Amino acid sequence: MSKAPIQVKVVLLGDSGVGKSSIVLRFVADNFKSDAEATIGASYMGKILQFNDKMIKFNIWDTAGQERYHSLAKMYYRDATAAIMVYDITKKDSFDGLKRWHKELSDFGPKDISIVIAGNKEDLVQNEAVPQEEALQFAKSIGALYKKTSAKTNVGVEQMFRDLAGKMFPDVDSYTPKHKSTVVVNRETEQKSVKKGCC
Repeated sequence: MSKAPIQVKVVLLGDSGVGKSSIVLRFVADNFKSDAEATIGASYMGKILQFNDKMIKFNIWDTAGQERYHSLAKMYYRDATAAIMVYDITKKDSFDGLKRWHKELSDFGPKDISIVIAGNKEDLVQNEAVPQEEALQFAKSIGALYKKTSAKTNVGVEQMFRDLAGKMFPDVDSYTPKHKSTVVVNRETEQKSVKKGCC
């Protein structure tokens, strides 16, 4: 077994209100807040997952989705190993915005970055506004994985990170074990959060 975990820097991108912070909170702390606060600047959380003979530490930077913080978000793209671009499956405009996020990532991030497209709020699938085929086609066009998640009901969240690890390190087993072996590392916030009615 590896003595030290492999370090993976992940940036979360997407419009405000799509559930980026909720995905991170669910993954790291197995928690969900319906009145989540809007991120200002970026916040950091970390978690270690065990994969057969490897440990991987996901250093996750959750960037703000509001337009006025875009210039701040760009500095977190540099030296990122992976990016998760999140949209709300019930809001077509949040999916359309992924093209802009991907362009920014292409302009300011590493050329070999691994990307996942996350269709969040799967618990509201009855209100889905983006055909899954369209989302899959976009993911394929940029060489990304496509996953559906629900931070609220904990559908697909940890498996998304495991599949991301499998994309980056083909020799790891991305299967989620019945008895999870995980470690919550820590949480820091670059700039304080403010109360806003989004998740």
